[in-house]
Amino acid sequence: MARYTGPSCRLCRREATKLFLKGKRCYTDKCAVAKRQTPPGMHGTRRTKASNYALQLREKQKVKRTYGILERQFRKYFKKAASIKGVTGEILLQLLERRLDNVIFNLHFATSRTEARQIVRHGHILVNNRKVNIPSYLVKADDSITTKQKEKSIKRFKDNIELCKDRSIPDWIELNETEVSGKISRIPNRGDIEMPIQEHLIVELYSK
Repeated sequence: MARYTGPSCRLCRREATKLFLKGKRCYTDKCAVAKRQTPPGMHGTRRTKASNYALQLREKQKVKRTYGILERQFRKYFKKAASIKGVTGEILLQLLERRLDNVIFNLHFATSRTEARQIVRHGHILVNNRKVNIPSYLVKADDSITTKQKEKSIKRFKDNIELCKDRSIPDWIELNETEVSGKISRIPNRGDIEMPIQEHLIVELYSK
């Protein structure tokens, strides 16, 4: 399967925001975005006026990199969102938020979405007491998210929860820290997404 294998911090600097791609490093003073506010490359400090297309492209790239998906899969999400009645941009973000790897990240079981995908693929996560090893699985309201009760795994999850305590948990997800489990209380809405995303730019880009 195709995937990005370059430096993760470079992507965060390019989008000028923390995408939490590097795991534990993102929570320390070593974070590249905290150390350098300019885009990567020798021309990073140059100021240029971005065109409408450049703004739309940057917004799409930021969302893709945030959720760790490539162009072909992102287009599928957009087509699915466009086929559902409602505001296309909001539905697109709602679908991405409902991905199982994103839920694991938001429950603080993982310090990055990359780690969350690995946890899911290795079969550590149960949805409604059934093993699910597909990171793109879309959760539904009232789904319960539990972990395999192995001592080594539980310690890892609790360590991650402690490390991520400064990052808030969305209101649509409930965390039971004692049992290392979670529950989907409702489907997320646009107000639950704190990251600054202008989804209308993505809709404009794909509508050309």
